[in-house]
Amino acid sequence: MTMHQPLSTSPSATKPRATRADFQTADDKDMLRAARDLTKDLGEARGAIYWPDMLISAALGYGGIAAAILTENLAIAIAAGLVASLALYRALMFIHELTHIHRDALPGFRAGWNLLVGIPMLTPSFMYEGVHVIHHKRTQYGTVEDPEYLPLALMKPWSLPVFVIIALLAPIALLIRFGVLVPLGAIIPPLRKFTWERFSALSINPDFRRKPPTGDFARMVFWQEAGASVWAIALIASTFALGWRPLLIALAIVSFTALLNQLRTLVAHLWENEGEPMTVTAQFLDSVNVPPPGIAAEIWAPVGLRYHALHHLMPSMPYHDLPEAHRRLAKELGDGSTYEGANHPGMLTLVARIARSTMVPR
Repeated sequence: MTMHQPLSTSPSATKPRATRADFQTADDKDMLRAARDLTKDLGEARGAIYWPDMLISAALGYGGIAAAILTENLAIAIAAGLVASLALYRALMFIHELTHIHRDALPGFRAGWNLLVGIPMLTPSFMYEGVHVIHHKRTQYGTVEDPEYLPLALMKPWSLPVFVIIALLAPIALLIRFGVLVPLGAIIPPLRKFTWERFSALSINPDFRRKPPTGDFARMVFWQEAGASVWAIALIASTFALGWRPLLIALAIVSFTALLNQLRTLVAHLWENEGEPMTVTAQFLDSVNVPPPGIAAEIWAPVGLRYHALHHLMPSMPYHDLPEAHRRLAKELGDGSTYEGANHPGMLTLVARIARSTMVPR
């Protein structure tokens, strides 16, 4: 492969860091060209990586839940719960990959993930498929039509803790959605319509309303929703035979998973756009990479999500190729480049930045 000469070799300290505002109306075409040219040999989803990663994560997660329920030792229960939460978090994040890989790329993976992770965790893939792609549309990212965007950095300071803490209620909300609202919606059409529009997408924009599913997707929704509904009813019914303890422990573990995911969501973007359409480069710079060194980001942003800005440049790039794509672009484009502007040191720094922004009088 013929490599380009670095576009910038000056130290980042001597050049202002690139920001979204610098490219609101015009792209950095050199960076976009480099991203295309340097990664032509990457991009094939490899089942030999996807399947073991997902299966091991799910097995550790469910094993941890079982251990936490069965043990009488509090310390062991907490340790098992933590392992379960982190493992299930990683397993769940494959839902993001399912929205981007070609439907024929990994035969059986979508069905396998839904049966082993999506339905048992009451988060079948239809809740993200058909929704997340809007977040990547050139004219809709960061606008009021984006289901996954809120200008959090421009909101009131109290909005950040509320945004994070509300995630703790997600498992209970999902249990009610699939165990109560779906069965009732089968006999009450207006409730069915309300549930679909308001509670059928993993979105953070409260104004987002989901359109009815059609065609093959509608058939997929039917089976996934039916499976999740049967499972939710079984979980509720289990309390009559087993008591509330097992379900409450499982809900607590999944609540921590939801909290961790919400913290990751909080720092996935800088959330500084006020609703206007953005160029691809501006979207990239409003998004966040937390590259190595350091392994903490691999825990709180697994399955390639530590390269979230890079993902916005190349949405179809499988997660296992993102580290190599990042290494190539960082080496080629150099310090002080536009690409370097999306790299950040860690979660705490990002949370502090967003928190400071909310305190600026507007």
